[in-house]
Amino acid sequence: MTAAMAGNGRAAGGRLWDYLLRTWRELDVPEGWRAEIDEERIVLVPPPHAHHHGIAAEAQRRLYGDLPEELEIYQTLGIHVAALGKLYVPDLVVMPSELIDTADPEVDDPMDAAEALLIVEVTSKGNARDDRTKKYRAYARAGVPMYLLIDRFDTRGAMATPFTEPNEDGTYKHSDPVPFGKPLVLPEPFGTTLLTDEFPV
Repeated sequence: MTAAMAGNGRAAGGRLWDYLLRTWRELDVPEGWRAEIDEERIVLVPPPHAHHHGIAAEAQRRLYGDLPEELEIYQTLGIHVAALGKLYVPDLVVMPSELIDTADPEVDDPMDAAEALLIVEVTSKGNARDDRTKKYRAYARAGVPMYLLIDRFDTRGAMATPFTEPNEDGTYKHSDPVPFGKPLVLPEPFGTTLLTDEFPV
């Protein structure tokens, strides 16, 4: 479950997004929690279950196997979906390391979601619906080429689904769900296979 912190940016004398972003930068978030901006408010996301971390770690380990040198995998990196005024903190983001290296060290701004090549979200029981709907639409709208949803709570059973070919209307043209227990082959530039039977459930 998420705990919301709301704020009216207009009351602070600035545009709402600027106010929310400034507040997001200044938040003292408890260790393990994440702060995101959604629906014109700041939302605190509690620490996930240990199995959630185990799945993210296994996915990261496999992705590193054949990742081109100019790309890097980032955990809990703030990304901004400009078209929707949202800021999410995915479990994993793959993007060119040069973008991180050249970011202003004095300003804690989120990265542009449009620069990500892959975003990975692992569902938790309390926020699985957001990963399946809001974040799915936001990442597609931002033009993220691949969104990998690892959903332990799918009604069909635990599933890993790569969504590809994003549309501006907030959908992906292609999806290929793979049940836990079967290998999931990711195309180039990743060129690796996730062994979903190694994911803790």
